[in-house]
Amino acid sequence: MTTPATVHRRRWAILGVLMLSLLIVVLDNSILNVAIKTISTPAPTGLGATQGELEWAINAYTLVFAGLLFSAGLLGDRLGRKKVLLGGLVVFGIGSALAASSGTPGELIAFRALMGLGAAFVMPATLAVLMNVFEREEQPKAIGIWAGGVGLAIAIGPITGGILLDHFWWGSVFLINVPIVIVAVALMLWLVPDSRDPNPGRLDPLGVSLSVVGLVLLVYGIIKGGQRADFTDATVLATIAAGVLVLVAFVVFEKRSDHPSVDVTYFKNKVFSAAIAAIALVFFALMGVTFFSVFYTQSVRGYSPLQTGLLLLPLAAAQMIFAPRARLVVDRFGYKATTTAGLVVIAAMLAAFATLEADTPIWILEVIFFLMGAGMAHIMTPVSVVIMQTLPREKAGSASALSNTFRQVGGALGIAVLGSVLSTAYRGGIEDRLGAVPAGLRHTAGESIEATLGVAAKLGPRGDALIGPANDAFLHAMHVTALWGAGVAVIGAVTVALFLPGKEPARQEGEEEQELVAAE
Repeated sequence: MTTPATVHRRRWAILGVLMLSLLIVVLDNSILNVAIKTISTPAPTGLGATQGELEWAINAYTLVFAGLLFSAGLLGDRLGRKKVLLGGLVVFGIGSALAASSGTPGELIAFRALMGLGAAFVMPATLAVLMNVFEREEQPKAIGIWAGGVGLAIAIGPITGGILLDHFWWGSVFLINVPIVIVAVALMLWLVPDSRDPNPGRLDPLGVSLSVVGLVLLVYGIIKGGQRADFTDATVLATIAAGVLVLVAFVVFEKRSDHPSVDVTYFKNKVFSAAIAAIALVFFALMGVTFFSVFYTQSVRGYSPLQTGLLLLPLAAAQMIFAPRARLVVDRFGYKATTTAGLVVIAAMLAAFATLEADTPIWILEVIFFLMGAGMAHIMTPVSVVIMQTLPREKAGSASALSNTFRQVGGALGIAVLGSVLSTAYRGGIEDRLGAVPAGLRHTAGESIEATLGVAAKLGPRGDALIGPANDAFLHAMHVTALWGAGVAVIGAVTVALFLPGKEPARQEGEEEQELVAAE
């Protein structure tokens, strides 16, 4: 699509507005990270959410987001990306206001799902508009800055959340989104041009339904297995198996459909598939680690939400520093070497988490976070460029949606799988120490460190004996979980080392592009 010259002149201002829209979508999850412990405390301080409910509060948003991203990208291609962006922002703002007023964990989960619905229409449209207003030569630089915006959100989210939790009630971490939405909508109406795909795809409601149902069943089964600390339980196995079967049916249906929501022909390109896999595996590891690191800093180390937010700063600062410069490393060493090194660094840092104890000097955690952020920056920027440049320009919405779908699915599975590993390992470590706890409370007390400490507080002086064992059990569980995450990152490193290109991603302006268009 030809972009007017006036748009080119405003492209950097447009990029700023797109980053503001992206900011609130990413900011919301990074703010929530420091609020997890507060929400898990009993009313009136929090909602008394269990670890399973906390995982669902994160994953309700993530799964709706991931499940609808592709349809949202197609609707943007069809109706106009600006209209879809504005609609998504308004829905996200309404969902945020409702989430802030939740009275139960169930209500919070439902309103988080509504926020995910709005976010699904924001994320793919931002990258599609970016690809439309920047020429190919400037796209890597623009994507680098866009990726740096993700780093900025990750940086200010936990700190903002910590400040809000120090001064206001837990719902303020959601209410903060509302004024940002209002500013973003006003700027978008003024600056951002509308664009659409001249040949948009047809919507695929059955395919979308199969993907969402399959993912929800799979994640539900994994989380339930962690809660029960028993993955051989018949209900757990049946739910996971049902999820896998529905997802298999989804893939079969998409292959046969003449208007699939996920065009599986894209995955015939090994470069594209490896890049998508790298994104999913990075977020699998990162989301799982963020989930347990908050309990380490607040429950074991005793830091406040604001201090926890500040402790996460090196992770985000490294992304902000390195994401815009990662393309220079790619120019020199190529995509394969850069992303493989990034994943190796992440694997090493996850393994380093397995060495942390209750009295480890806190600067060591800071170094781990900084190097993890640097590793992420050298994966996300080059991989985003590979994905967006492997497909034809007019399919920017589809490419963006696929990239973000796998990012969110990877993150959701990371929280579910690593959260369940954490739950199972924790229960195994604490179960023998719950003899003094009334029989009716033992199962609840063994679910998480917060649950154990909550029961200990109710028992008064008798409960003091549980605090040390709870910390020990959590540290053991964190070490096991971190090593699982490291293993996943190693798989990612091997994948990109085998399949990513050395230099320019494999999309020729002539033959290969025509081949991909024909495949659609």
